[in-house]
Amino acid sequence: MALATARKVSTPATSARKSSIKVGTSPKKQVAERTAEIISGLFPEITPGARATHKYFATFLTIVGLSGFLVLLGINTLLAQDAFTLSNLKSEAKSVADQRDAINRQIDSHAAPEKLAAAAAALGMRPSETPVFLNLATADTGVIHG
Repeated sequence: MALATARKVSTPATSARKSSIKVGTSPKKQVAERTAEIISGLFPEITPGARATHKYFATFLTIVGLSGFLVLLGINTLLAQDAFTLSNLKSEAKSVADQRDAINRQIDSHAAPEKLAAAAAALGMRPSETPVFLNLATADTGVIHG
């Protein structure tokens, strides 16, 4: 944190004020006048041109501050919209995953051996009396009749 230091600048106006303290006045008045001198000496006198420059600078800082605030507000709004979009996409992905699981359960129920046997019997198919197995370990045809 930077501390501002002030120095007392002696100008003709402050010199005139120093000489305006009268010797015959009360001590309270002298203390008040001296305090007023010290306080007014801390702050430099501002000319009208300097006041105008300060006014334009203050206006410039206000405009820069407000535009920065508006930019931050816009970024925050965009981030909030992205959060809503992300939430919607997550809920949609969850519903799609639930539908996929339901379809897989339905496929598994149709692919069960007892269902396949019943469907084959309904089509007029019958079980094989002499099953044929493949033997991949032998080099010949690999077919063994049982």
